[in-house]
Order: sequence, then structure tokens, then C-alpha cells
Amino acid sequence: MALSARAEKLVAELTHANVKLGDLKKHGSEIKKDHDLATELWSTGNYYPRLLAILIFDNKLLSEELTNQLASDILQHSADERNQLTDWLLANQLSKNKKLASLMTTWEKNPSPILRRLFWYHQARLRWVGQTPPGNSAALLDSLEKGMANAEPEVQWAMNFCACQIGVHEPTFRSRCIKLGEKLGLYKGDHVAKNCTPSYLPEFIRIEVAKRA
Repeated sequence: MALSARAEKLVAELTHANVKLGDLKKHGSEIKKDHDLATELWSTGNYYPRLLAILIFDNKLLSEELTNQLASDILQHSADERNQLTDWLLANQLSKNKKLASLMTTWEKNPSPILRRLFWYHQARLRWVGQTPPGNSAALLDSLEKGMANAEPEVQWAMNFCACQIGVHEPTFRSRCIKLGEKLGLYKGDHVAKNCTPSYLPEFIRIEVAKRA
């Protein structure tokens, strides 16, 4: 795709080594929604232009077909970049549109690991943002117990995070979540930055429940 002068200027600015996420958010705040510009930025295949594109897409124009294409494109990136792109897509676009949020609930068994990560992260988000849990936690835990051990790393993290949020916010399922974490041992002993909560399920639940006591 041939880029407009505006897109070229942004791409040139965003492809040097010192770009910070705050810089992208500032641009996004200034631009607001510009779906055509977002499409141009996305077409470059570059990480930071794609992050900015996610901030300025018009979610009303994100069809299922386009969302599938975005997920496919994200797979071209490194693991860390994939996760950041996926999580920004959820927070800034998919969760802000009822049709897209509803679409996410169908992705549990999607062939795309990006869409499956979105499914599990969305289910976690439904709990930690303070909403009433949607009532599907028992079924989710059935799936977690069957599939979390062998899931792709980016999907596995989101599955674990969902189990963390179920355990924190739904006391009925807390012991079941803790037992799952103890059985699998995922992230046990991982080093975490100061003031960050460990991803090891039993420890995450213990710390976060204590904060709310």
C-alpha cells in the first residue's frame, strides 16, 4: 500500500529505537479515530506503527473478517510484540464494542492462538474490572483443567490469568483454582519485579485476596 504523506511522517517517527508506549498513547489521544490512517499504519508490518493503528482504528469498522486478518498478521511478530499487540487490541478496540465483545466469547477453540488468548484474557477481564462474573466459571475451569498444561505459551498465560481472576473474585471456586495451580506448577518460582504480583496461581490468589480483606 502506498502511504499518504501523513502516514509516512508517522512511520518515520515511530521506527527509531527510542519510541515509548507513552509516545504512542499521546499520538492516539491527538488523532482519536482515523480508520484509514490506521489501515495505512497497519499495512507497514512494523511494530510501533501497528500499536498506534490499534489505538485509532474505528471499532465500528472492525468486521469479523478484518479482526481475523489482524490476528493472522500479529503472528508475524515476536512473542513479546504479539502479546502487546493482542492485549492492546483487546483493551482499546474489542472490549469497547458490544458486537466484538460478543464475538470474543466464541473464540475458546479457535485455531488462532491470538484469538484464543483474546478469549481467555477477555474472560479474566470480565472479572477483574469489577463486573459481576458471567456465570460460566465452572465450565471455564473444566476447560482449564483439561487444556492449560499443553497450551501455547501466550494462550497458557491468559488461561492462567483467567484462573487467577476466578480464584480471587469467586470464593466458591477458589480452592479449585489453587489446586489447579499447585498441580501444574506454572510460573512457580519465577522472578517478578518489585510490587508486581507473581503469576503462580496459588500465590497470586493469596496476595490479591489479602489486598481485598
